[in-house]
Amino acid sequence: MYKFASLLMVAIAVLLFDSCNRGDNPNVSPTTGWEYNDPDNGGFEVVIGAEQQTGPGLVLIEGGTFTMGRVQEDVMYDWNNPIRRVTVSSFYMDETEIRNVDYRMYLWWIKRVYVDYPEVYVRALPDTLVWRSPLGYNEPYVQYYLRHPAYNNYPVVGVNWLQANDYCLWRTDRVNEQILIDEGILNYDPNQVNENNFNTDAYLAGQYDGVVNQNLPSLDPNQEERRVRFEDGILLPKYRLPTEAEWEFAAYALRGNTFEERIFERRIYPWDGHNVRYSGKRNRGEFMANFVRGRGDLMGVAGSLNDNGSITVDVKSYWPNDYGLYCMAGNVNEWVQDVYRPLSAQDVDAFNPFRGNVYTDYSRDANGNLLTKDELGRLQIDTVQAADVADRYNYQKGDYRNYLDGDYLSNIKESGEWTDEEDMGTESMYLQDEDQLVSLINDRARVIKGGSWKDRAYWLNPSTRRFLDQEAARDDLGFRCAMIRVGSPSGF
Repeated sequence: MYKFASLLMVAIAVLLFDSCNRGDNPNVSPTTGWEYNDPDNGGFEVVIGAEQQTGPGLVLIEGGTFTMGRVQEDVMYDWNNPIRRVTVSSFYMDETEIRNVDYRMYLWWIKRVYVDYPEVYVRALPDTLVWRSPLGYNEPYVQYYLRHPAYNNYPVVGVNWLQANDYCLWRTDRVNEQILIDEGILNYDPNQVNENNFNTDAYLAGQYDGVVNQNLPSLDPNQEERRVRFEDGILLPKYRLPTEAEWEFAAYALRGNTFEERIFERRIYPWDGHNVRYSGKRNRGEFMANFVRGRGDLMGVAGSLNDNGSITVDVKSYWPNDYGLYCMAGNVNEWVQDVYRPLSAQDVDAFNPFRGNVYTDYSRDANGNLLTKDELGRLQIDTVQAADVADRYNYQKGDYRNYLDGDYLSNIKESGEWTDEEDMGTESMYLQDEDQLVSLINDRARVIKGGSWKDRAYWLNPSTRRFLDQEAARDDLGFRCAMIRVGSPSGF
């Protein structure tokens, strides 16, 4: 009996040892049996157990399913946001809107670096003339709102959608550059000029060196050291504008209204209840957001201002929602990534719904090598002329999935008079040439969300949506950045 028990223990130990050296050992490939990170077999490097770090200014938004779309009467009769069940994966979003001081740092950097390309700085400048009104005295805001330190923590306005995307790219590079400096890989390089500046993609492609402090030791016996790769988990993914679904999901913050997967109150605003005033005892009756209470009433009566903001306010005013995000209602409307279509709800995916994909790739020579950086230090990009997603489902090219519906006879002319001449038929009422088509709803129209200091309470509802041309700017429109959450949804 004792001998059998001893043999059994030995067998179990052998099995455990064998399993640890095979599939259950995270340091060994379960498909080849080769060890990771072993210089004796060539040194294939694998980072074990890495989790994404939270970037500066970001808050983790744990994803999930929610009912996206209209929750109150459609007083505008747009019928452009019917309810539908969707799922949003976890992501990160800025705690606040991008501030004036944040954007001025961006302007300072590009003016200092792109010495030979002053047009880059000019192109990035916000349009401060958005404050002007033919019958209102707003000239002080034209001069002071962006630059005066009293407005440092106010949301930047006058920025169009293209400028907001450029800021996101710049922020990605500055954050990743600082990470490499903190890791001891690079040193500060205040002498970056023109194309010789840190760009994340160019660095990963081996086309930017910078002031190297020390590279990572290499386990490859053929090289002593190497630069950081994305597989090391050190660099962060790109900052970007949030999608419409992400923005709406984050604004509602329904995590505060759930119990065992049951949402016990669907919100009208980013807070509970149907009222726009605070319900707690200490601050009862105070407004929860910066908006217009009624005609001509933007801030209330002197001595008892209702929202304490004649225009915009500090980005950390009022109370954050259950995700810790400030001013997801009021203050300024915010750009999101999506192209606007009234009926997007009928077309987009149920998982991470989004409309506006443009597939790109890096420019390469005939041998497949990446072309050198452009004058801004970025890798050159080619737009991939990939088949439209609709084509894969056997839809006719140019159907209702785009604003060009394929039937030019259904587009009414904008000019010209109807006559009874014999050579004019019914088709003369309609545009025949694709180049003549004009529509406010096109591939340049981008969704804006959130309501602003100039809007009534109706627009504070996160499901409401409007659109604006991507090159337009307003005094009540800003933005905040987002970032994908890689790996597990909650960090476990």
